[in-house]
Order: sequence, then C-alpha cells, then structure tokens
Amino acid sequence: MSNERENNLDDEFDPNEELTAEYLIKMFGGAPFDEGHEEEGVTDEELSERELAERERLDNTDWRAEADEVYEELMTRVGEAQPEPRLGPTRRACQLLGDIHEAWPMIHITGTNGKSSTARLTESILRAHGLRTGLLTSPHLIRLNERIGIDGAPITDERLVANWRDIEPFIAIVDNELEVAGEPRLTFFEALTVLAFACFTDAPIDVAVVEVGMGGEWDSTNVADGSVAVFTPISLDHQDRLGNTVAEIASTKAGIIKPSAAVVTAAQVPEVMDQLRRAAQLQEATLYSEPEKFAVTADQMAVGGRLVSVRGIAGQYDDLPVALAGDYQAHNAALAIAAVEAFFGGERQLDYDTVAQGTASAVSPGRLDLIGTDPAVIIDAAHNPHGAAHLAQAMTETYNFDELTVVLGVLQGKSVAGIIKPLASIASRLIITESDSPRAIPAWELADEVREIIGEEASAQKRLEIIERAQDAFDTARREATDAAVLADREGRPLSAGVLITGSITLVGEAAALALEDGWKAQATPPDDETEQLDEQEDEW
Repeated sequence: MSNERENNLDDEFDPNEELTAEYLIKMFGGAPFDEGHEEEGVTDEELSERELAERERLDNTDWRAEADEVYEELMTRVGEAQPEPRLGPTRRACQLLGDIHEAWPMIHITGTNGKSSTARLTESILRAHGLRTGLLTSPHLIRLNERIGIDGAPITDERLVANWRDIEPFIAIVDNELEVAGEPRLTFFEALTVLAFACFTDAPIDVAVVEVGMGGEWDSTNVADGSVAVFTPISLDHQDRLGNTVAEIASTKAGIIKPSAAVVTAAQVPEVMDQLRRAAQLQEATLYSEPEKFAVTADQMAVGGRLVSVRGIAGQYDDLPVALAGDYQAHNAALAIAAVEAFFGGERQLDYDTVAQGTASAVSPGRLDLIGTDPAVIIDAAHNPHGAAHLAQAMTETYNFDELTVVLGVLQGKSVAGIIKPLASIASRLIITESDSPRAIPAWELADEVREIIGEEASAQKRLEIIERAQDAFDTARREATDAAVLADREGRPLSAGVLITGSITLVGEAAALALEDGWKAQATPPDDETEQLDEQEDEW
C-alpha cells in the first residue's frame, strides 16, 4: 500500500465507527479476495506500465525468504502448546475479511492419533473426484507451507506471502481490539487458521479438509462449520488442556459437531462413544460409526503399502491400494472413505476406480516415513502411548529389522512411560537425545526417566546412551547401522539394520531436514539432460 493511500486512510478513518466488514471494504476499496476490482481514473497505458513494473518486482522477489519471514512473524506469537480456549478473535478476523470461513464446505477432523493421515487420505479421494481441495494439517516437518495444501500440493511461497500481506492489516485490527480488552493477541495457531482460510478463499477451492489443532470445541478451526465431523480414535493426550479422562477429552472434541451435520467416527471405547452419540443427538446430526456403519473387511501388506477392502456407508470397495505403511492405515482409509461418502450424502456408492486413485496417491510425511537408505532410516511422529504402540506394531510388521536403533526425544508434558514401553520392546539399542525445541525434555533427564521405567538391566542390554545434540545422535545411529551391516556382510551372515527416529514432531522434523540436506536417501543418477532440471526443483523446494 502506498504512503499516499495510507495518508488517505488516516484522513478517512473514523475511530467511533464500528469495524464491520462493510466499513472496512469501504475504507480499503474492496475485500482482499474480491475479483475484478479496479481503481478508478487509471488509463490503460498507465495500468500497463504499472503492471509491467509490478511484474518485474514480483520476478525479482525472493519468495522463499519472504515465506520464511512470514513464519518468523507467526513465531512471535504464543505457540501451539498454549492455545487460548476461545473462538471470538478468529471469527472476528474471518468476518472482517469478508466471512472467508463460510466460503467453502468443510470436512472437519479431530481425534488423538491418525488425524493427519486420515485428512490426507480424505483430501486425496476428494481430489480424485475432480474437486479442487484445500488442506490444513499440523504440525509441519520442515517448512510452514506443508500445513496448507492447495489441490494436493503445499501452497507456494508466493501465494503464502501474498495472502499473509493481504490479511496482515486485519490481523492487526483484531490484535489491537484484544489488547484494549486486556486479552492476549491472536496466537500462532489462530493467525495460522485465518491465513489458511484466506489461502483457501484466494485459490479458490471446492472443499476444505481441516485438521483441528487441539481439542475441538474451542479450537480456532471450529469457527468454520463442518458439514462432516470426523473422529479418529480418541485416547489420553494433552490432559492439562483437554481433561484427565477420555470422556472429558471426547466431550471437548465433540464440540466440532454442528447442527444437521454428518458424524463419522472410528471405533471408540464406550466412554468416548457415549459422548459422541450424545453430542450428535443434541445437534440432530447423523452418526456413522465403525464397525456398525462401515468397516475394514480385509487388509494385507503389499508392495509399497497395503491392499485394503472396505465396507463403506454406501458400498463395498475391495483390494484398494493404500500407499501408506502400518496396519492402522487400513482403518484410516476406511474412515476417509466413509467421510467422503457422507460428504456426498451417504446414499450412493463412490466410483471404485476414483476411490482407488485417491487411496493410492495419498502420502503422509512423518508417519512411518522412510527418509534414508543404506542404512534405512524411518521417522515417525508418534508422541503419545497410543501412537507409540501402533508404531511398534507397524515397525515389526513392515520392516522387522534384525537390529534396530531407536533415537528418542520427547517434549515436556508427554507420557514418557507410555511412549518408551512399546518402543523399548522393539529396540536393540536406545539413543536418548533432545530436539532444539524449548519444550524438549533434556536428554539426561529423559534418560534417567527411561532407565527408571525399563530398568537398569534392560537399559544395559539395549546399550542406552545419551547424545544431547540431535544431529550427533542421528549420525551415530546411522554410522553404527552401516558398520553392523558391513561387518555382517564380511562374515557372510544376513543382517538388516535400521534406525527409527521418533518421540516428538520437532525431533522428526530436524531429521527430515537433515536427510533432505545431506542426501540420506540414495537416488538413481539421472541422465545428464535431466540433472539441471532436478537441481532447479530441489532449489525451489
């Protein structure tokens, strides 16, 4: 915005005027997402010159650096671990931007584990049906762009920056209003929600698939009304925020159920199911639960993932390719299929080939994700007992290494006992470390807790070691796995050795970034004429 325009706004602004969307549109000359708005009094020749100058400016902009700056600005706000239990400020920002939270239908997903994978499967199936999709998941592994997907790809740096700059004045208005009221300004996740919704509206999209940040009832994403509310398995997590029992946690998560919506839920323990059933009845919503209304009827490992058969709400889908590892992904796929069926009305079977295309193309970074070869390095964002138990089972089924080194880092407030017990059962060696997060449990403190939980004898058997710096821990684990494989080969005996990095998303994110930077994953050498193009793609990412 030019200085002249800013001065005009200062002259026209009435501090006593209520800041409605209509008043702001009058002040700014149109909503940020209006199409076809042109300034009066500009000739075609002048407009062309301005367009050329603007085009040159855009071409010379370092959008990656600008996007990183947006992330730094968001990081100055209160973090995701300390959400404000409120909806008003997020709704206010969305309304000032022209009710962007009402611009598209939404499938809203909550639960304890499996949210991101279910969201990605749901989005992929919708996109296979020809719909332009928006996807909001959290957290990210390497860059903020990963959280906001447009039509199956992370949002570009340019669109991320452009949308943030568009909404920034409105974010500032809400921040100022909160400050006057004596309340904290918009948090990281509240501002991110507004940004994501703005990106969806700007795209534009046909349907949004939105994963809650924490809980449900007062999560900032709940300002939008989901026509379908999806519940992955609910168990204990974030007890300091959501409640000390699964029933209390389920009650909070059930807050995403809106009047007359469809409710699609994975199999739940009775206390959770009672809460969801009660909330659905109060909202006169239609409830579809596993296994009564839909179920996995067959599941087997296959090359590159699984073959899954699903009895859906409206039809049977046999031998679907699911390109995600872990037996729990079969249930995530069934949940996603049921969610899409419910979105389309729940009365007609989906086209099999379209569903198969969606399940086969879905990916879920950071979930049983192979990021390195020679040696094999797997990352998984399991950070609670339920996730760790599923991870241990999936590792045994999918990889079944002869020797497995587990590199573990956990954040404050998590159940170390619930995480380490299943992981220790599959580990040949334990390396305890810590991520760069200020919430990371110090490695020496975590190691003491692990020793107390599994015992000194088991700790000695698993050669438990403290390596405080995460990169050093990764390097040690990879080097030892390589050395073990080389020695076994020399001795003529078969041996598969691998590394599993897990326990917190921040640790997993650091590993993913290093793997990309240092080339942990072996790649075939491309022909000479393709090398330059691949280098350019890597630079862009």
